[in-house]
Amino acid sequence: MVGFDLTQEQEAVRDMAHKFAAHEIRPIAAECDREGVFPLELFRKAFDLGLMSGFLPEEYGGQGLTSLDTCLVEEELAWGCSGIATSMTANGLGLAPILIAGTGEQKRAFAAPFASKFQFASFCLTEPGAGSDAGGIATTARRDGNGYVLNGRKCFITNGAHACQYTVFASTDRSRGHRGLSAFVVPRETPGVSSGKKEDKMGQRASETSDVLFEDARIPADNLLGKEGEGFKIAMRTLDYARASVAAMAVGVSRAAYEFAADYARQRVQFGQPIAMNQAIHFLLADMAMDIEAARLLTWNAAWLAGQGRRNTKESACAKAFSADLAMRITTDAVQIFGGYGYMRDYPVEKLMRDAKLLQIYEGTSQIQRMVIARETLLR
Repeated sequence: MVGFDLTQEQEAVRDMAHKFAAHEIRPIAAECDREGVFPLELFRKAFDLGLMSGFLPEEYGGQGLTSLDTCLVEEELAWGCSGIATSMTANGLGLAPILIAGTGEQKRAFAAPFASKFQFASFCLTEPGAGSDAGGIATTARRDGNGYVLNGRKCFITNGAHACQYTVFASTDRSRGHRGLSAFVVPRETPGVSSGKKEDKMGQRASETSDVLFEDARIPADNLLGKEGEGFKIAMRTLDYARASVAAMAVGVSRAAYEFAADYARQRVQFGQPIAMNQAIHFLLADMAMDIEAARLLTWNAAWLAGQGRRNTKESACAKAFSADLAMRITTDAVQIFGGYGYMRDYPVEKLMRDAKLLQIYEGTSQIQRMVIARETLLR
């Protein structure tokens, strides 16, 4: 039986996230964007409310939120500011490989502490020469005695300069391409680990992004997740889970742009009537509303499958590609509805347009999502 009613608990967690976005995020979002501020105190408040650790299972100190629950939260946070939401929720991405492939001991050691202490974890996959092509990863993990020695450079790492722990994908056998990748947990205090400069980004400027460098960084063998050679599989399972969350953030950005555009269209008078009464604007707003509903349903479906422990590779790619492309289109149309004012930083929609672009890029570009969808549809 198919149903779309949320439980009282889901309604409550969504309402809490919305209130936090409305009262804590939105008042500072424009300034954080303009100045590139990483709002640590806001993140502390979010942690205290459980907004940074709710995804952790109850046995490890979290609230045991399902993937769908998390998407409800992330839509609201991104409605407030997708840059702030990206950094606020990045622990979910950084810790997901541990929850997916870690032993009970590893989960207690490397995941549970994030429920009791305010701190950041980062997911380290992308490199200067290996973005969409994980098989091109050049970072190496060489077995040495009872541990591994890591060397390499990761780039575009969310919260990289602030994280106390990294989940790193490195090659233990370069000759095997992506089949030679392995996943490791690397504490920040490990000698040889450092972060690079903060990137100056077009959008999502409240989320800090940087390089993370590994120079003869030695870690224990116990920090290997799964077995050698299972890193690619762990990374792809992580992204299947994470793409529904990115789709939810795209829905939040789209919804914010639609609301701003609809309010402006009701107030802006041209030719003796609000521009909302003109068919050209009418149809733009109708398409926005219609597509937001479709994107949310795609997102909920992908998240629900993940929560059931079912494979959702195609569904998460569909949700992510559709919702991210939609966010770019809706924010662009919102700027158009605002006209010249929409192009000015005094109004909110130009920020949304800049923020939306990154949704089409991280956690796999929209083009990569289409490759995944085609493979899942045509080759199975």
